[in-house]
Amino acid sequence: MTYETVAAADPAVAEALEGERTRQNETLAMIASENHASEAVMEAQSSELTNKYAEGYPGERYYAGCEYADEVENLAIERAKELWGAEHVNVQPHSGSQANMGVYLAMLEPGDKILSLDLTHGGHLSHGHPANFAGQTYEVEQYEVDAETGYVDYEGLADIAEEFDPDIIVSGYSAYPREVDFERVQEVADDTDAYHLADIAHITGLVAAGVHESPVGVADFVTGSTHKTIRAGRGGIIMCDEEHADAIDNAVFPGAQGGPLMHNIAGKAVGFGEALSEEFDAYAEQTVTNAKALAETFTEHGLEVVSGGTDNHLVLVDLRPSHPDTPGKDVESALEEAGIVMNANTVPGETRSAFNPSGIRIGTPGVTTRGFTESTCREVADLITRVIDDPNDEQTVAEVAARVDELTDEYPLYD
Repeated sequence: MTYETVAAADPAVAEALEGERTRQNETLAMIASENHASEAVMEAQSSELTNKYAEGYPGERYYAGCEYADEVENLAIERAKELWGAEHVNVQPHSGSQANMGVYLAMLEPGDKILSLDLTHGGHLSHGHPANFAGQTYEVEQYEVDAETGYVDYEGLADIAEEFDPDIIVSGYSAYPREVDFERVQEVADDTDAYHLADIAHITGLVAAGVHESPVGVADFVTGSTHKTIRAGRGGIIMCDEEHADAIDNAVFPGAQGGPLMHNIAGKAVGFGEALSEEFDAYAEQTVTNAKALAETFTEHGLEVVSGGTDNHLVLVDLRPSHPDTPGKDVESALEEAGIVMNANTVPGETRSAFNPSGIRIGTPGVTTRGFTESTCREVADLITRVIDDPNDEQTVAEVAARVDELTDEYPLYD
């Protein structure tokens, strides 16, 4: 993919696009929610479908000329059903957050009650943070992770649910390194006559490949992102039983959105097709193996890994025990300068601001797409630890950056 046509029409944008391509090629993407889509997915997302309005659903559009849009959306739906075993799939949400919005609009009234994990403990904005539409529209109570173990406190969740009497309980998280016990959350939902929404935005690909337990068939609703561990077109997805199909579809369109982004749905279709392969299953398994290698190496270096390890694609490090005077933002900035892009993150029992928290979150989807294995990830953990130990030392940062350059040359992304 080249930007020659863009350069002729708009040199400033072309320069920015070339800069982003270079940045991705020459740095390690270790933000847990990021990945690198295939060239086939990116080509589909830049197709002529970007020009097509297709309000409605396949066979029931509000505009003419949708025969190929229908074909692409049906492919995305059928492949999603095969990947996750869902009865009904809506592939139109523009993001994981809007997928959650679709479920809320379908099943809740303003002022109804949501029970979800606290943001500082690994939850997500769209699960009910006061600054988000969910927190502004619904009454929200939150459960927590046990600060000592780093695991979700399911007993505490049950106690809060009994007292709060929620209308919907949200499981699935954005900064939780352990496998989610969806069955346990469903028991609580059953006991309190609540719906259960499992948000698998981060682990969509891991669930598809069978390296994480699936909430499909357990929870009432399953939402997810389609561009993280699944590596498909950017956007969201909702899965449910046929019982709720009409309510969900009506909530997405016309409830929350107008015309679907058909070019992104084309990217979803291509990415879902790629994920049906044995190669993808091996990729997902390697993603988890690589995260475990990171966690083990950090522990060997004396860093505090939240929950003592990981079951999925991310590692959460609490800097306070080993580096009490080093906030996460300092590490994030130094690592970015060294070519390792990750993010500062809150940790259970957070004592700093969410804008400058005490932890860092490191993910392996992007580097695994490059071809990294356990040994490579152990070396990356060594490099990250060097920067954590002295984020203000220019020589250390420069030496780490030089090694990152060698690694990105050895494991290139795109030609």
